[in-house]
Amino acid sequence: MRKVSLRSLAAHKLRLVLTVFSVVLGTSFVAAALIFTATVQTAFDSIFDNVARGVAVEVTPADDNSPGVPVQVVDQLREHRGELGIDRVQVDYSGPVTIAKADGKALQTGGAPSIGSAYTPPGESIDTAGLKLVSGHAPAAPGEVVINREAAEKADLTVGQTTRVAFGAGTTEPMQVTVVGLLDMPGSTGGFTNIQFSAEQAKKLFSDGRYVSTVDMSAAAGVSDEKARDAVAALLDPDGDGRYEVRTGEQVREDEKAAVGDFLNVIQYVLLAFAAIGLIVGTFIIFNTFSMIVAQRNKELALLRAIGASRTNVARSVRTEALVVGVIGGGLGLGLGIGMAAILRAVTASSGLPTDSLTIRPAAVIAAIVVGIVVTLLSAWIPARRASRIPPVEAMRQSSAEPGGRSLRVRTGVGIGLTAAAAVLLGASAAAEGTGALWLVAGGAVALILAVVLAAPALSRPLVGGIGRLLQKPFGAVGKLARTNAVRNPRRSAATAFALTIGLILVVVIGTIGASFKAAINEGIDKELAADFVVSGNAGAPLSSAVGPALTKVPDAQTVVALDMAYATYDGDDVAAFTPVGGPLSDVINVTMKQGVLEVPEHGMLASEKSAEDEGWKVGQQVTFTSTTGTDVTVTLDGIYEESAALGNWVIGNAAFDELVPSQATRMMAAALVTGKPGVSEQSLRDQLEQAVEPFLTAQVQDRQQYKNQFSSLIDQMLVILYALLGLALVVAVLGIINTLALSVVERRREIGMLRAIGLTRRQVQGTIYLESVYISIFGALLGVVAGLAIGLPLVYALGHWGLDVVAVPWSLIVITLVGAGVVGVIAALWPAISAARTKPLEAIAEE
Repeated sequence: MRKVSLRSLAAHKLRLVLTVFSVVLGTSFVAAALIFTATVQTAFDSIFDNVARGVAVEVTPADDNSPGVPVQVVDQLREHRGELGIDRVQVDYSGPVTIAKADGKALQTGGAPSIGSAYTPPGESIDTAGLKLVSGHAPAAPGEVVINREAAEKADLTVGQTTRVAFGAGTTEPMQVTVVGLLDMPGSTGGFTNIQFSAEQAKKLFSDGRYVSTVDMSAAAGVSDEKARDAVAALLDPDGDGRYEVRTGEQVREDEKAAVGDFLNVIQYVLLAFAAIGLIVGTFIIFNTFSMIVAQRNKELALLRAIGASRTNVARSVRTEALVVGVIGGGLGLGLGIGMAAILRAVTASSGLPTDSLTIRPAAVIAAIVVGIVVTLLSAWIPARRASRIPPVEAMRQSSAEPGGRSLRVRTGVGIGLTAAAAVLLGASAAAEGTGALWLVAGGAVALILAVVLAAPALSRPLVGGIGRLLQKPFGAVGKLARTNAVRNPRRSAATAFALTIGLILVVVIGTIGASFKAAINEGIDKELAADFVVSGNAGAPLSSAVGPALTKVPDAQTVVALDMAYATYDGDDVAAFTPVGGPLSDVINVTMKQGVLEVPEHGMLASEKSAEDEGWKVGQQVTFTSTTGTDVTVTLDGIYEESAALGNWVIGNAAFDELVPSQATRMMAAALVTGKPGVSEQSLRDQLEQAVEPFLTAQVQDRQQYKNQFSSLIDQMLVILYALLGLALVVAVLGIINTLALSVVERRREIGMLRAIGLTRRQVQGTIYLESVYISIFGALLGVVAGLAIGLPLVYALGHWGLDVVAVPWSLIVITLVGAGVVGVIAALWPAISAARTKPLEAIAEE
């Protein structure tokens, strides 16, 4: 029987290719998801693995709002370094920076750190690996910088070129600098940017002379990092008051990774979810393929039974073929998965997400091969078992080994039951709140998808038939023949459409969430924003508080309100404090006051309704904030307003803010709202505003629509990985339809030959296959759209607990999806239709 199986594979090369191709499709998506996940993880790891290289112990303030480590502490560490087991003590003058690209715009790092620091010659650095200056020279004079080569290439900067650097959170104006050298910095892929100044200039830029941001130390020979850390901690914190955070270099790296750990976990979970979906889709493609192949070989298997092969022999023969196909398909699927991962990497790299070279781990290789073998064997088991149970004489009379109507009725009944369960769960989610609602939606989604799987064959006859009757009229007999073919085998039609259905369920669910977020943002901005222009930092980053006064000098600006911000403490928690500086708030923001008026007294505050409720505040109550230097500032709550994205949780008066933040160096501007004088054109006011903020590197001037688009683009950027994966899922679905149609043509070769013999032209044969594919594709799209909306809308309602209070249906996406399904049907049918049209009538009729 093994010999029979192998010879059967060799004798039917087209069938072998199509079967292997179905396995390739099923395994490639799983491999792509795993490889891409590892690539993104490696990109972030490569950034953080090079943090604190060579550092045995690092000392930083325990309070993030602290000005730093006092220089007296540094002197103390140097004085006692011998008894502490410390070799070198290196002061780190560093802070966040933004550098301008060659075109003058800010370099975007995609979330990776962009750090300014002091250049330390390799011989003096505690970094044993050292940095290699590959071009130019070290910075010596003020305004000279060196930059890591990867960032320089991304910014299109070369040695000798002049650019600008903005410091911190925009608290100072950008500095004009000259790039004098390029650094080879291991692990600086993924968007990491390091701008290094001379030691003297870095000290002035990143320190006030009394504090340093970080103290790094290397361990003496024979002293472990942990021992040195414990000794330093005992010296600096004998009373255990926790003023300083003392960590080993390894702890620093792990903490840096943990800071983006949630983000990476979300990406990983999403990718693994898509891998699971890819596995499900692949399983159905493979199952569908083997069902058709076993049906085509029905007479061949019956003949084997007639000459003495047992049911076990027949089933084992099919499984042997499946094993061979699985091994070959798994290996090829891994190769295709690597190509898919490379495409995903290119897409996400263009969106700014840090990515590294492709990372192919053993898990991806093993998963692709194991999935290929296991899924293929499982997919072949049911068709083989089904075929082995048909009596030989009966099988020789039948053209297929499809199950009877009772089996279809049973699965339809189960599908109806699951649909009812899904309706109950999804309906109940509307009355639930928080994570409970999300769990109900998840349960309803699983039940609904299973219902679609089970009930789709029963739905295919009326729906595909209805679609066929609607579209067949212009095509006459060809359209009717295509409809008859499409509804003749409901299981095959449903299985062919299922991959497309799953892909479109995800498209509609994600599209509904994205459209709802955008609609909520647009509605909020339209409702609240009365200003003509918004001046803010790139990606919402703060700006220098000097931006506000610069805008007030614009001749045609009637009202300018800057929202200055600083960090403070309330009730032991770090919070942001905002104050409106400039004209009246009512000129630029539409906010509904629940109590009081929209005016902030000099020593008062206004709070949002939710904040007041959460904190238990009442109008007239005294609220005390504490500055980063420990000064208490008490204000009176004078009013409460409805939730406002522009004002946030609360705003305080200018006089109280000045007491809370006496130093201009620690003040920042969140945004500025500007209205123009009557009769001034929008373009004229824009030009004046852009000229006013030109010295500030990260400032951008946006009208209302641009301000909306900024948030919409951020949502699209967050969804780019999902859309890229969905694109691959749909490609897999299209290839699955091609594969199924091609096998269907092989199965119906004799039938097609008969039709050709009685007068059907080649063009009519092609038209039949095209229309059959279009009918099935539209059927799959309709199921996907309906199921996607049934899941997506309750999911948006469930997210209302987290502030998503607008539900939007992506009608344009749905229309494009349905039209696209027809196009997909035509594209998927191209090769099978051409193959069918080339069928020679007499040869096909003569075949057994």
